[in-house]
Amino acid sequence: MKILVTGGAGYLGSVIVPELLNNGYKVTVIDNFMYNQASLLDCCYREQLNIVRGDARDKSLLSQHLKQADVILPLACLTGAPLCDKLPFEARTIVYDAVKLVLELRGKGQSIIFPTTNSGYGVGQEGIYCTEETPLNPVSLYGKLKAEIEEDLLSESNVITLRLATVFGISPRMRLDLLVNDFTYRAVYDGFVVLYQAHFMRNYIHIRDVARAFLHCLDNFNRLKDQPYNVGLSDANLSKWQLCEQIQKQLPLFHFVEAEVGEDPDKRNYIVSNEKIETTGFKPACSLGDGIAELIKGYQIITRNQYANV
Repeated sequence: MKILVTGGAGYLGSVIVPELLNNGYKVTVIDNFMYNQASLLDCCYREQLNIVRGDARDKSLLSQHLKQADVILPLACLTGAPLCDKLPFEARTIVYDAVKLVLELRGKGQSIIFPTTNSGYGVGQEGIYCTEETPLNPVSLYGKLKAEIEEDLLSESNVITLRLATVFGISPRMRLDLLVNDFTYRAVYDGFVVLYQAHFMRNYIHIRDVARAFLHCLDNFNRLKDQPYNVGLSDANLSKWQLCEQIQKQLPLFHFVEAEVGEDPDKRNYIVSNEKIETTGFKPACSLGDGIAELIKGYQIITRNQYANV
């Protein structure tokens, strides 16, 4: 099976692409390498891998490589609320327009597996889990664009969308602006963090489990297709304060306080049910604690904040 991955050298792609190769798929990656990353260098010896330096918004380039694909994974993205707020035009052209282009150009029988975000739930009701039936109520441009394109995708056939929880863990194209990654980095290097809206909750998922979720969809596509699925750790619906407590278990000198003034620009606050995908046979393998331990080791290598998206 041949798979086209746009943005395949990004934070997610740098973990997903090697797993696809390990599972026998032929993979073509289109990426503009906007962060000057070298994240797929260790895969270049693989005959099943083709790397194209280019832009996922380039219609002629996309059309050329789409023709040879059985499955498309549109991972190219300006990820996160701060970056999308900073570059709103670019955000729309990449997060929405480039994926819409994939939808328009693909042929009959070509499948799409798309990572969206459970941040689309925005502000949930206290004590009530957000399921795939919960109306989306995104509070950021990033969330709104993801919700928009997901609606378009699910109006077509041969599509699976994965509403990812906040991802954490080490990737060759590392990001430090994700909450677990960020707080653990601060715990290692600063020893403290100041929290805004410390009671705000969200769900989490390890990046290797994201890769496993994509493989699960590939293995069970006909059974899962044309549906959205929440993907997260069911035992990790946590507030920011509770997350810090989990980090403190491994770094006892880590201190955290809640700010008395000021607010977090990211207003998301919800808990999520992952039961739907779990009933299909998918279960995450990496716990939050395992991921924190991995990050602590990784931060002995990363000595300065050079990996944020903004």
